Amino acid sequence: MSRPSLRHATPSHRHRLRLAWLGASVATQRPRPAALPAIAALVGALLVATAAPASAAGTAAVIPAPAAPASAVPAAPAPSFSQQVIFKAGQDPGYACFRIPAIVKSTHGTLLAFAEGRVTSCGDAGDIDVVLKRSTDGGRTWGPLQVLNRGDGDSHDQPTPVVDARTGQIILVSNANPGGTSTTACPIPCDRTAYEQTSDDDGLTWSAPRDITSQVKLPLWNEWFVTGPGHALQLTQGPHAGRLVVGINAESGTGTVEDANYGALAYSDDDGKTWQVGAVDRVAFAPDGTFPQKPSELSLLELPGGVIYAAGREQSGTDIGNRDFAISRDGGQTWSTPFTTIPDLVTPMVQGTVLRLTGDHAGNRILFSSPANTDLRQTMMIRSSYDDGRTWENADQGTIISNDRAAYSDMVQISDPSADDTVVGLMYEGGTATAADEIRFAVFNTEYLGYRNSAGPRTPDLSRPAASANVLGGATLGTGKFGKALVLDGVDDYVRVPYDQTQLPGDGDFTWSAWFNYGATSGNQVIMWLGGMNSTAPQVWLRGEPANHRLIATMSTRNGTKQISSTAAYNDRAWHHVALERSTGQLLMWVDGVQVAAGPAVAGSVSETVSFQLQVGERLDGAFHFNGSLDEVRVYNRALSTAELGQVRSANAPLTGGLVLRLPFDRIDPAKG
Repeated sequence: MSRPSLRHATPSHRHRLRLAWLGASVATQRPRPAALPAIAALVGALLVATAAPASAAGTAAVIPAPAAPASAVPAAPAPSFSQQVIFKAGQDPGYACFRIPAIVKSTHGTLLAFAEGRVTSCGDAGDIDVVLKRSTDGGRTWGPLQVLNRGDGDSHDQPTPVVDARTGQIILVSNANPGGTSTTACPIPCDRTAYEQTSDDDGLTWSAPRDITSQVKLPLWNEWFVTGPGHALQLTQGPHAGRLVVGINAESGTGTVEDANYGALAYSDDDGKTWQVGAVDRVAFAPDGTFPQKPSELSLLELPGGVIYAAGREQSGTDIGNRDFAISRDGGQTWSTPFTTIPDLVTPMVQGTVLRLTGDHAGNRILFSSPANTDLRQTMMIRSSYDDGRTWENADQGTIISNDRAAYSDMVQISDPSADDTVVGLMYEGGTATAADEIRFAVFNTEYLGYRNSAGPRTPDLSRPAASANVLGGATLGTGKFGKALVLDGVDDYVRVPYDQTQLPGDGDFTWSAWFNYGATSGNQVIMWLGGMNSTAPQVWLRGEPANHRLIATMSTRNGTKQISSTAAYNDRAWHHVALERSTGQLLMWVDGVQVAAGPAVAGSVSETVSFQLQVGERLDGAFHFNGSLDEVRVYNRALSTAELGQVRSANAPLTGGLVLRLPFDRIDPAKG
């Protein structure tokens, strides 16, 4: 069964959708391979007797069933979810704010939740303590707050814990810098120190902080240095099993001018007694201050064979995407592949965490937690990878944990590897006013997340063999200008175009082309949108504004923003053909073969830095839905001539040269589960 979209539902409607999907998903669970021989026996037992569950109206009679055969496999666990607040100003006196969650499970099964206790404000600098709460019952209840590393006016931050399975010891790496008077960030250059603390009694007491800066920080990292945050890693496989590994981000430079960024690892082979810097990936800054990548806030997991996967926050690099990753095949001593962005893993610029599930019932599954909004820290979501991080679920396949504001997060597997039910804990920043309102702890099982969730119904993309786009929200087919057309309801219908690098216009010429027919006479209505949002993110978009009597197009690059608009909206309930081009430094708009707007195009790339998103009929944040019909949506990575535009408009000519997207909307194929 395909999963209904929860992305744009109201809270009550999302709840109904969630319940409907959860009930159906239990009923349609695929049996595990081990269950197949017992299916006949189970069916036979079900035919003999039926157990009726209790209902809201009362308790139904239960007819006892004969015992199941010894070979029968228990039914898959039901989806489960619970959530509570574990750190919050006012709930924990003495702090204005709590941020930067990290969580691990001890060898005794105790959950240890770490955070920064910010004394005077939510700012990244000032008086900050490293604090802890413990749970001995799987996260149902939590003990009192413990202060592990007190700032006393300075910033003690970035808790990065790891449990040493060989010794049972819990090791905590954290950082510090002078508090100063700023409440936003430590000014560059920032004098940073790294500390280590240990606990030998399941987190009840801790050693005094021990300075390990000289072991984990290279001398050239003089501008910035930070470990973590989130949990660190102990390898369990390969020649370096038992090794402890922590992620590092650093910068070098002169004075207040940075010249390079570093994504690195430090490791220990003696249970944290000593550390050394291992893998280092250096990215130089250009003279104008730009850089291709800037991986930071690394989250680590172990792939089969002891391979390390490092997932990073990508911060303002020109390579497209807000997430990046690197691989180490020698236990963290070197990078075997350097950091590379993940263009279509949509997040704002924010920390996120990865967790590999373990156990026979976990499958080959990695979870990724992060907000899923394109530029706001909002909508905490869990997305999965089933191929060791090569591909990830998109925002329509992932599971929404909260539609509130949300930011940093960390995850832990609560259930033992041998358990039938794989249970995960997510510790994340969230709130209705800001993402820093509180730190929450959500507990759910993998049945709640679903498995290989559908991306939605599809419509063919004729620009490439076997390519398609996802039709979401329930859009239907109607009569088009040529054949059929896509009918959008103006509420939640839209089309998401999966990433393909050929679709990136970059700083070159392009042509967008579509037929449109309004079904409403008011409201901003997006025809197409590529890139990011807000006033500075690289982007290009075209929308209709019937109430303002215009079509408007905007192009933004890091060099600025330009707009052009027509003097009519064409909202006469008839078909009109629109084309938007960047051609030899000009931004041009054509309607029904007539140029209706023109202006200078801003120089630079419209497809860099931010996560890739190309949507039809909707703004990237779920607003400005198109109400009406769209047909023959096309994208070319070149400017079409006036004659070519005429051929497309009058005869629907294929014109394949430079064609990177063509959606005729003549067919919608059912979702694949």
